[in-house]
Amino acid sequence: MRISPIAILVVVVLAILLFGAKRLPDLARSLGQSMRILKSETKAMRAEGGAAGAPAQQDAPPPKTIKAAPGAPGPSRPVAGEQPSQETTQPR
Repeated sequence: MRISPIAILVVVVLAILLFGAKRLPDLARSLGQSMRILKSETKAMRAEGGAAGAPAQQDAPPPKTIKAAPGAPGPSRPVAGEQPSQETTQPR
């Protein structure tokens, strides 16, 4: 099936009339970002060996880390274990 140049011109003119010339670059940029995200996600699914309908399997959850405060020497540090639960106490 061949698309004629006149048909492409009509679609471009309708897009400009519908969305306006100022919004078209933003729409094209967001469409490009969406396509890149979709492509990277499908590539990651294929690399993991996951099927289209099967959920991805994870061996272990990633380790928990604490982010360092701004200006601190290290970027983050791992958490040794579960955080202690905060028990509520009644004031006496």
